[in-house]
Amino acid sequence: MKAAMSPSQKTSRSIARKKAVFNAQAFLDSAGVARKVQEFKKAETIFSQGAPASSVMYIREGGVKITAVSESGKEAIIAILGPGDFFGEGSLTGQAQRMGNATAISPSTVLIIDKTEMQKVLHEQHELSDLFINFVLTRNIRVEEDLIDQLFNSTEKRLARTLLLLARFGKQDQHHGVLPKVSQETLAEMIGTTRTRVNLFMNKFKKLGFIKYNGGLQVNNSLLSVVLHD
Repeated sequence: MKAAMSPSQKTSRSIARKKAVFNAQAFLDSAGVARKVQEFKKAETIFSQGAPASSVMYIREGGVKITAVSESGKEAIIAILGPGDFFGEGSLTGQAQRMGNATAISPSTVLIIDKTEMQKVLHEQHELSDLFINFVLTRNIRVEEDLIDQLFNSTEKRLARTLLLLARFGKQDQHHGVLPKVSQETLAEMIGTTRTRVNLFMNKFKKLGFIKYNGGLQVNNSLLSVVLHD
């Protein structure tokens, strides 16, 4: 019997279908869009919390971590993004300052588009506008699911779900479920637990064949059984 898809999985499939018809990267790379291409080294800051929010960014290659820091100095990981993802979109809604930090988690190539230019392009190019709206809606659904995950699911389920999301499970562009290089400390921060607990469940997943280390961490779709198990 087929497992029902979550709202975010359905939306991701819709986005994948749209990508097959309209290539956002090819369009943003075109000469008609004023944008800057910038390379970032691993651990390099792309923008900082409190900086002016003047652009939207698109990941061409690599990965980006979005975090926020409280007044007391406590850091929380908001999202881990990969190729084909936008970030910094809050600038389009009148957000004057960045609400979080963006850091490259691996060598990354990012397209930086001034918010005025992005607004103009979204107004003129309906296919890009549809893709962008779907991306924002998917991000909002993900935030809601993250909250539910934190409130009701066990540490093991939260870790399994996070690994599947990082491996871009269900997305057309996934590279055989290979994760970007994310430390166990980062995974622990993302799901609200300790590194020791993460290590415990990672070893369990490895023994069960859900994950394997082969020049990087590879996540098998069978890990979904942990998320779906009551």
